[in-house]
Amino acid sequence: MAKTRGKREAAPTESLAADIFYWAEALVFALTFLVIVSVFFARLSGVDGSSMVPTLKDHDQLVVQLIGYDTPQRGDIVVLETPAYEDEPLVKRVIGIAGDVIDIDGTTGTVLRNGEALFEPYIAEPIREFGTISYPFTVPKDCAFVMGDNRNHSSDSRTAAVGAVPYESIIGRVMFRVLPITKIGTIS
Repeated sequence: MAKTRGKREAAPTESLAADIFYWAEALVFALTFLVIVSVFFARLSGVDGSSMVPTLKDHDQLVVQLIGYDTPQRGDIVVLETPAYEDEPLVKRVIGIAGDVIDIDGTTGTVLRNGEALFEPYIAEPIREFGTISYPFTVPKDCAFVMGDNRNHSSDSRTAAVGAVPYESIIGRVMFRVLPITKIGTIS
């Protein structure tokens, strides 16, 4: 019978400890990566309610761009914070930016920006609820005018409670939907 020299086999407890250490290290790295991404680059946000129907539905999960999104653009879907709804961020569409004049045609329920009717194939129905602000409304400096796509069931810039949203209150731009899986992808 020959004797073997060289490596000794690791005891089962040493192997188990090495495996646990390996998995703990991988878990810490993954969690650190997720925290960095969610704080600085993008985060998940959910839709709560029906104010963005038909574009977004209740409980849809969205990826929101945080870094590199400083100035909202007309048409962007954004996630924002407002004192009137401090419990949860709102998801709305940017209709106007600083200096734009927003009006609503009371006969047709059409939104006008700077005197021109908006083409809005994404809305649920024409506006019947005009809100509590006075029209025409000029969007203040460094603010955005936001509305839900389900105009008659949305608390948005048409109400004094939300009003024009300061740019710094906008968390980020919705990049794409991740849930439900059947509707995964970009949103317009």
